[in-house]
Amino acid sequence: MSNVPANLKYSNDHEWCLLEGDMATIGITDFAQSQLGDIVFVDVPTVGETLEAGEVFGSIEAVKTVSDAFLPMGGEIVEFNEAVDADPALVNKDAYGEGWLIKVKVSNPADYDALLTAEQYAELIG
Repeated sequence: MSNVPANLKYSNDHEWCLLEGDMATIGITDFAQSQLGDIVFVDVPTVGETLEAGEVFGSIEAVKTVSDAFLPMGGEIVEFNEAVDADPALVNKDAYGEGWLIKVKVSNPADYDALLTAEQYAELIG
């Protein structure tokens, strides 16, 4: 059973989102990191860009695969987690804490309401 914190919202693409004011902290879920395996590189070339919800903001490379990372809420990508840049394995170790990926200045707060609750996400991943 994957860890699904109740205070976060989730996308169908296995990203999590924590909204504080107009800033959202975004990462991949514990389920996603467990499916990917050992993460060796995270690439976020979109810092400074404004993207719509559902667009690809970066990629996550594991030993056996590369996966796109999708933005659960539209807005300007203002920060990439430097700790993850230096040590991508943080995503495996602490997906909801030190392993966050980006911070976004949200352009449409209603995007948050469209995301899955912890209960809905837990059902999605079974």
